[in-house]
Amino acid sequence: MENVNYRARFPLVAMGIIALMTAMWAGLIRLGWDWPPLRPTLPMNHGPLMIGGFLGTVIGIERAVALSTLPQLGSRLWWVYIGPLLSGIGALILIIGVPGSIGPILITLGSLNLAFVFGVIMRMQPALFTITMAAGALLWLVGNTLWLMGGPVYTVVSWWSGFLILTIAGERVELGRILRPSRITLTLFVSANGLFLLGLIISLFRLEIGVQLAGAGLIALALWLLRYDVARYTVKKTGLPRYMAVCLLTGYGWMAAGGILGLIFGGITAGPYYDAMQHTVFVGFVMSMIFAHAPIIFPAITGKVINFDPSFYSHLALLHLSLLVRVTGDLTLWLPARQWGGLFNVIAILLFIANTGRAILRSAK
Repeated sequence: MENVNYRARFPLVAMGIIALMTAMWAGLIRLGWDWPPLRPTLPMNHGPLMIGGFLGTVIGIERAVALSTLPQLGSRLWWVYIGPLLSGIGALILIIGVPGSIGPILITLGSLNLAFVFGVIMRMQPALFTITMAAGALLWLVGNTLWLMGGPVYTVVSWWSGFLILTIAGERVELGRILRPSRITLTLFVSANGLFLLGLIISLFRLEIGVQLAGAGLIALALWLLRYDVARYTVKKTGLPRYMAVCLLTGYGWMAAGGILGLIFGGITAGPYYDAMQHTVFVGFVMSMIFAHAPIIFPAITGKVINFDPSFYSHLALLHLSLLVRVTGDLTLWLPARQWGGLFNVIAILLFIANTGRAILRSAK
C-alpha cells in the first residue's frame, strides 16, 4: 500500500518541479537574459510559479504525507492531497498561458486546503509551533486572495514570504523543544513574529511603513533563530547534522539581510533594490532551508533514501556566492553582476537537484 502511495505522489512532485524549472527560466528573463519567454505572460508569473506552484505544492505534499501516514487517520484524510493537486494544476495553467483567473483560483483553493490541513494539525496538537505554521498557511491564503482580487505582486509578495518564513520558523521551534526554551525565550519569538505580522497588515494601507516594520520583524526573528535554534549545537557535529546546521545558520543571515534591506528600501516596488530585498529572503533564506531539509523530507515523500554526501556543500556554497554577487550587482546598479549572479543562482539549484539525485542512486546501491 505504501508503494502505491509513493507512486500516487509522483505526479504532484512532478508538477512542483515543472513549476520550479519554469519559474527559474522566467526569473532569468526578468533579469535581462535574452531568452525566449515561451509565453508572453511567463515573466510576470515568476513569483506565483515559484511560491505557489513549487513551494506551496511541495509544502502541501509534505504536510499531507505527515497526516495521511498516521495509522489512526490516514484512510480518513485523503482530502489533504487535494491542495497540492490544485496548486500544481494551477501552476501548469499559468505556464500554458490560459487567459483568465483559472490558474490563480486553483492556487488560492490549494492554499485554502492547506489552511484546513493545519486546522486539523492544531486540533490534534495545539502548541506554539503548530499555531505558527498555521498562521503561515493563512498568510499564503490571504496573499493569494489579494492576488486573485487583482492586487499587484509587490503588494502581496510580503504575505507570500510570510507563509514560508512562519512555516519554517514553526518547524524550527518544534525541533528546538529538546532544548526546553524558557518562557522569556518563547515570548521573544512570539514578539518577533507579531512585529512581522503587524508590518504585513500596515503594508495594505501604507506600503513603505508596513514593509519597514515587517523588515524589523525579520531581523528580530533571524536574531532569535541564530541565538536559540538547535543548529547552534548541531553545527559542531559531523556529516548531515553539520551540513544542515550550516544551511540553517547561513540562511538566517540572509533573512536578517533581507530585513535590513526592507528597512532601507521599504517603498520600492521594482528594480534592482527590490530584487535584492526579495531574493535575499526567497533565495538566500528559503532555498537554504530547502537544501537543509531535503535529505529528510524527500525520502518521506518519495520513499527513496538519501545518504549524506560531502558534495552537498558544493551547491550550498555556489548558492551563497552567486547570491552575494547578485545582491552586490543590485546595490551597485552593476547589471552584469546582477545577471550572472542570478544565472548562477539557478545553476546552484540545478546542482542541488543533480547532487540529490546522485545521492539517491548511491543510497540505492
